[in-house]
Amino acid sequence: MGNVASALVLQPDEAALIAELQAGSEEAFAWLISRYHQPIYSLLARTLHDRADAADLTQEVFVKVFRGVGRFHGESSLRTWIYRIALHEASNQRRWWMRHKQQEVPIEQEIGDGSCGSSMKLKETLVDPGESPFEMALHEENRARVEAALSQVPEPFRTTLILRDIEGFVYEEVAEIQGVNLGTVKSRLVRGRALLKAILEEARSADAAASRRGFEVSLREEAR
Repeated sequence: MGNVASALVLQPDEAALIAELQAGSEEAFAWLISRYHQPIYSLLARTLHDRADAADLTQEVFVKVFRGVGRFHGESSLRTWIYRIALHEASNQRRWWMRHKQQEVPIEQEIGDGSCGSSMKLKETLVDPGESPFEMALHEENRARVEAALSQVPEPFRTTLILRDIEGFVYEEVAEIQGVNLGTVKSRLVRGRALLKAILEEARSADAAASRRGFEVSLREEAR
């Protein structure tokens, strides 16, 4: 009876995809990666302490999906299941980061000679990640402001905001991914949105004050 109930959760197309994945279809898995690689990368990049880890961890997520799809019985949607795996890996990575924080290499540290004989910094070896549809839809300046503010929202409010407001999961899916009840999701969203708004307003106030100071300095210089 449980298997029948689980099967009813799935849409026909998704059920067919899962059947192909469980049968070991390379084409089905390639489609899965093309569909979910960028969204999962964006999710991890926003939830990790070090965005440079997101690419490697994204690959690890799909390894977990490949190994675990045979045990997937449709208790949730495939998308929800994949995101739950991604957040579990992100949580493990954050714990590892906290344990090894004192051993991290500063991004500005010089790691060797560049191709022209000059020193090279670690940050220069990092690949600039491609933008997600969410990122491309925003103006560059606004995107930078929102991303900077979002990074300051503490967990678990930040992840809840990402899942609901950026990734577009419905409340029930967010609750399932995070393993909490619906009331907790709604509470986290209210708190997270309030925190994000406060951070953005504070940043705008600081920018406005800086602009006024700059304008006043210009006026004084012109008066001389």
